[in-house]
Amino acid sequence: MNFKTKFAISLFAITLSFAACNTDDDQNADNAVLSTQETVSASTSKVGVCSEVPGWASQNGSTTGGGTSAETTVTTYAQLKSAIESSSVKVIKVSGTITVSARLSLQDQTGKTIYGTSGAKLVSTNQTKDGSGIINIKRCKNLIIRNLIFEGPGAYDTDGWDNVILDNCQNVWVDHCEFRDGVDGNFDIKNQSDYITVSYSKFTYLKAPRAGGSGGSDDHRYSNLIGSSDGATADRGKLRITFARCWWASGCKERMPRVRFGKVHIVNSYFNSSVSNKCIAAGFEANIKVEDNVFENVKNPIDLMTGFTAVSVTSGNVFTNTTGNKTGQNTAFTPPYTIVKIAASAVKSDVSANAGATFSGNICGSF
Repeated sequence: MNFKTKFAISLFAITLSFAACNTDDDQNADNAVLSTQETVSASTSKVGVCSEVPGWASQNGSTTGGGTSAETTVTTYAQLKSAIESSSVKVIKVSGTITVSARLSLQDQTGKTIYGTSGAKLVSTNQTKDGSGIINIKRCKNLIIRNLIFEGPGAYDTDGWDNVILDNCQNVWVDHCEFRDGVDGNFDIKNQSDYITVSYSKFTYLKAPRAGGSGGSDDHRYSNLIGSSDGATADRGKLRITFARCWWASGCKERMPRVRFGKVHIVNSYFNSSVSNKCIAAGFEANIKVEDNVFENVKNPIDLMTGFTAVSVTSGNVFTNTTGNKTGQNTAFTPPYTIVKIAASAVKSDVSANAGATFSGNICGSF
């Protein structure tokens, strides 16, 4: 798609977002102030400008990753491990398929970008409790992860590891990635992590779940957990996360996402897993804003669990052939940022075409 076409589509989408906001105002007077605060002008939407970080990752000084630092290209596990563990390597370019023979660990680093060329994939085949998972990211700040496929061996309830974990990290932008077939989950965010944006990313399970795990669930295709437990009270005031234009696709059973404590904004995303048991789950002290999304052929789009704070489900959401709860309770937080939105009528086509590792490299899309 050329620049002119992208720019025209961007302007058209923004025009639709204005119409959607106006419709929401007419339909729900209680949301009038929120709609006005979140409407943004066309001047903030530019094609390919990486400095225009969407959502929560734009706060707290924004998120730049490794910026324009020299790239280190990796094609093997040994090269990738060395580059990830080196604090002097600021931009890692992953090429081809790399099998992760032992879970990678990225710890205590600041200002780093990891991205993939077209089709780049990190693969784990280990379903054991201790050996599963692709990468654990801990106590890091200012990271960008873009255009990568993270592929696990399939769900198996052994209290193992997720494909990717953010643990006590701040200012992370995960953009145009695909997370599939994690053992314990696809991508979890926990332990005081904060100012996180996940945009144009796809979550799916393509492999059948393995039954008989010690955890007791024979179908543990649970995609995204936000917050680790009700007792993790240090998460209060943290876990501020945006999921924008994401796709919970085939095979996802639950946790799309399942939230504790956080102020989580789920906007312009698409849910269409026909095997779903529940989609968005509001757990202990969860504060969730659900805005202009599309739920199609799913069960329990909004699961209100015990102890949640607030869940606002705006009138702009679309529910097609769904069963179970579609409404929230109480008034959720107002995001401190502006984000370009498209009308829910455009979400399915936009997200299904663009979510996942659909770029050729470290390229920024348009919001």
